[in-house]
Amino acid sequence: MIFDILTIFPDLLQSPLNESIIRRARQQEKIRIRITNIREYAFDKHQMTDDRPFGGGEGMVMKPDVLKAALRNVPRTGRSSRVILLSPQGETYTQKKAVELAEASQLILICGRYEGVDERFVSRYVSDEISIGDYILTGGELAAMVLIDSVTRLLPDVLGCSLSANNDSFSRSLLKHSQYTRPRDFDGDNVPEVLLSGNHKVIEAHRFIDSVEKTLVKRPDLLANTRFSEAEIRLLKQHDLHDSIMAVKKDHE
Repeated sequence: MIFDILTIFPDLLQSPLNESIIRRARQQEKIRIRITNIREYAFDKHQMTDDRPFGGGEGMVMKPDVLKAALRNVPRTGRSSRVILLSPQGETYTQKKAVELAEASQLILICGRYEGVDERFVSRYVSDEISIGDYILTGGELAAMVLIDSVTRLLPDVLGCSLSANNDSFSRSLLKHSQYTRPRDFDGDNVPEVLLSGNHKVIEAHRFIDSVEKTLVKRPDLLANTRFSEAEIRLLKQHDLHDSIMAVKKDHE
């Protein structure tokens, strides 16, 4: 996977891209990350990448000709290359979208700034507009980092455990079950005995119920479209959770 980042602040990205899982993935050549400084493709001596909006209004707008020049200098890997604008107007980013993007060979991430990007550039050259939430950042760089992190960990062998990413929160519209480690007794609060039993089938059932209960409390909306197997439905009924889930589904019809 190749990530190309187009930004006017390339130094802002250096530290996050050289830490933890991202750093290891780069060292193992699971991913490549290239940064393009948009200012280098400006057409004036002041390296202007923005200008005042036609029709008046607040702030500045990123120039389409400069962005086009920067984008044209990014080498493409093939048909599965996608051009993504990080923008508060975009589709809300989800785990499902991360899985979809992980199938691409190249993601070109354009970090918006100021009041936005000239619409003519967006309509001609952008394949996806993505927002990481309903709030405003000063630019798309942090959003780009979120996307890179979430997609990278889905790539084969990056996490070192093939099941890890599949069991994360949101992977099947359920929050992840509660986690525990040593010491067994923490401030008088003990680890659930079932986790010490060694019975993996019982542990799996316990974690499933815990996951459902946590989702009901914290994010019941996630359960609206969640499908359960017949065995899971039996477990839900045994723990008096099935009716609560059906009520949530009905509320979201």
